[in-house]
Amino acid sequence: MLDFINNKLLISVIIFIIAYIFILFEKFFHRTVTVLIFGSLVILLGLVKPEKAWGYIDYNTIFLLFGMMNIVIIMGKSGLFHLLASKILDITGNNIYKIIIFFSGFTAIASALVDNVTTVLFLTPIIIRLCENIKVNPVPIVISIVLASNTGGTATLIGDPPNIIIGSIGKKSFVDFLIHVSIPALVGFISGLIVNILMLKKIIKLDNIKIEKEEVEEIEQLEKELVMDYKLMKISIFFFVLTIIMFILGHKFHWESGIIALFTSSLLMLFTKLSPIEIFERIEWATIFFFIGLFMIIGAMEEHGVFHILSKKLINFIGDNLYKGMLIISFFSMFISGFVDNIPYTVAFAKVLKEVIAVNPKLDPLWWALSIGACMGGNLTLIGASANIVAADISTRKGYKIDFITFLKYGTPVAIISTTTAIITYILLHIYILH
Repeated sequence: MLDFINNKLLISVIIFIIAYIFILFEKFFHRTVTVLIFGSLVILLGLVKPEKAWGYIDYNTIFLLFGMMNIVIIMGKSGLFHLLASKILDITGNNIYKIIIFFSGFTAIASALVDNVTTVLFLTPIIIRLCENIKVNPVPIVISIVLASNTGGTATLIGDPPNIIIGSIGKKSFVDFLIHVSIPALVGFISGLIVNILMLKKIIKLDNIKIEKEEVEEIEQLEKELVMDYKLMKISIFFFVLTIIMFILGHKFHWESGIIALFTSSLLMLFTKLSPIEIFERIEWATIFFFIGLFMIIGAMEEHGVFHILSKKLINFIGDNLYKGMLIISFFSMFISGFVDNIPYTVAFAKVLKEVIAVNPKLDPLWWALSIGACMGGNLTLIGASANIVAADISTRKGYKIDFITFLKYGTPVAIISTTTAIITYILLHIYILH
């Protein structure tokens, strides 16, 4: 018994596994509370000293999330997201195919530039209202928007939490993500969208759907009732573009993305003269503290060499075969990220991958296999990504329940097809262009 207690490596792994199980059953245990409890426990048990635990927290990730949340909240407050969505309705008219394609495309692009959770948060209520007007069950279309957000978020550093983690731990810049995963993400999105439309056609009989003139007028009236603050919109767009430009230049000047987001979001609050209290009330603090607790749990395992041991096994299995490693990591990541939240998985695996690449720098492209698998694998099941839960909660509150099995039916084929096409695209790019 004494030997067991003294085996801190084993205890740190057990704590991590138990925390994972609790996260899996978030219906009973909120994941933020779970990681804060177990994050505190690793300190109380002496697995890691308090000052070292604080050191394991990746503040670049925390500041990036915090800063981008501030900017997006202010953009949303101006009415920008509703305005853009209504403009898409003007383009699509009464063609349901166009509505699905345009909203999916808009969601994918928005999720590449803004975090996908926020994108889904703003667009889901609009989609539900539109579906009610055209007398269509919104559940399949809401799910299709979520799938597009996870796929689109793969394209950039700030689009999906796994990419933020990879960028921070793997020291990858905004430009690095554009070069390596933007094209695979686009291919994955298109292939996933085709699969999604084919499935929706069978279920909701798209060919028979027409939006009546009265319904179009009702939608237009809703648009007129939206309160737009165009001055705030222009200022927030300016600072958002400034943030993106600084992300692009950041690698050259050694600016970390978290500090950039913190700086520009603070300037935005200064120039708009909005009360920080008003903005901070809408920050997703549960997400911020989830990361803090998670980094502490992961830090305990790193402290006792768990990742070093795993990295050795992975090196032995992959060897020098880069493309074998890409396929294994992308599909393994897709599967794991589908059944447990892709955030803790990415944090854990990124630590392993960092050790592997330190030994063999030629395997550096494996970061992009992890990005593709972890982000697109979030589409596999309802609990695979935070955006899925957000959309399901909003839909359920409005009377349209999205349960685990329903999401699985739509998400699994899209996840498999999009991941497959994306990783094949990246391998071909690496062989013929990036190598």
